[in-house]
Amino acid sequence: MSTALNYAKQYMQALAQAFPSVLRFGALYNAANNQIWRPINAKTIEIPVLSTTGRRDGSRDTIGEKRRNFSNEWEPKVLTNHRKWDTLAHPMDIDQTAMVASIQNITRVFNEEEKFPEMDRYCISKIFADWVALGNAAGTTALTVDNVLSIFDGMMEKMDDAKVPQSGRILYVRPRVNTLIKNAKDIMRTLNLKDTGTQLTREVSRIDEVSIEKIPSDIMRTAFNFTLGAVPAPGARFIDMALIHPRAVITPTSYEFAQLSPPAAMSDGKWVYYEESFEDVFILNQRAAAIDFVTSA
Repeated sequence: MSTALNYAKQYMQALAQAFPSVLRFGALYNAANNQIWRPINAKTIEIPVLSTTGRRDGSRDTIGEKRRNFSNEWEPKVLTNHRKWDTLAHPMDIDQTAMVASIQNITRVFNEEEKFPEMDRYCISKIFADWVALGNAAGTTALTVDNVLSIFDGMMEKMDDAKVPQSGRILYVRPRVNTLIKNAKDIMRTLNLKDTGTQLTREVSRIDEVSIEKIPSDIMRTAFNFTLGAVPAPGARFIDMALIHPRAVITPTSYEFAQLSPPAAMSDGKWVYYEESFEDVFILNQRAAAIDFVTSA
């Protein structure tokens, strides 16, 4: 990567980075489970799993044997995703670029173009890996305008049978699949005219009670290599559809640190920015039925 800086004489002060990314899986990173269960130490979350027996016949003539009819186990989740990033910035570089190369701009670009997309890639690939590790298998039927809704209906039917709440389910799709849904032969689309009839909206944002979130294809992969940033792992498939209820996911952070140090003798007169976090993404084993995937063949 080139270390050359764009100086003020050549470029405008404001950075014109195209199409900045946002945190696409914000609903999962803000899952309610994060407020219920927190790390009991620096790296472990214990999820309680409580179960009971069913009822049995009663008698008016005898006293039955009393016994404990519940069990309590613990589902440990160990955080392993330890990430950091740092950079130096010389005061002369900041001054000669008319503040273009300021720490504020550098970290904004880092967040929008590197950190947030990496977090999204980790989130969806880790959910997929945990789900497969529990013995689940993703559908691999090639999606078309003729079958995309029937496959979605099949995913919904499985969740209905598993008593997953309908309200709150989110369908994450690649742009290609979103186009298939918009043009599916059985879709019932409501066309809304806006701006006094000058704009026609064809967007399909919900199917049944499920909201649709369109995710860039470079994020929707089954596996990534996170040695530096996030790149697709060998053999990684595209995730065409991911139907997820946020109640099945927990995205804890046990440690966060960020600091900007001014120029000093120890830094050879440079600004130093450093950040570090200890975080992870898990599915709750007892709620794995609230997750389903369709991947490319």
